[in-house]
Amino acid sequence: MNTNESREMYLEVIYRLEQANGVVRSIDIAKEFGYTKPSISRAMGILKKNGYITHSPYGDVSLTEKGREKAVQVYRSHQLLTEFFIKVLNLDPKTAEDDACKIEHVISPKALNAIENHLKK
Repeated sequence: MNTNESREMYLEVIYRLEQANGVVRSIDIAKEFGYTKPSISRAMGILKKNGYITHSPYGDVSLTEKGREKAVQVYRSHQLLTEFFIKVLNLDPKTAEDDACKIEHVISPKALNAIENHLKK
């Protein structure tokens, strides 16, 4: 996994957890990924340094405007791709989810818009 993909995965997970629970803690992210707390702490430090999150000493994590913008973009890509794979390509939900997770990081905005327009028909 490259650095951009890793960053996007973390941001998407933080966004999903925030939507579901309101408050996100480092331990929630660790559970989601199955990673150790020190691994999550390192990743949160990098995301904070790059302006994507705020991270309190107590473990609370919040997306900044920059982080939320990127997280929503990745989440939207994931949702559209999953829907396309299921509805148009008749893939099973598990395969659709897995493949969407891989492709969401590299698909162009033009291709994503074409998929969205196709799904609206």
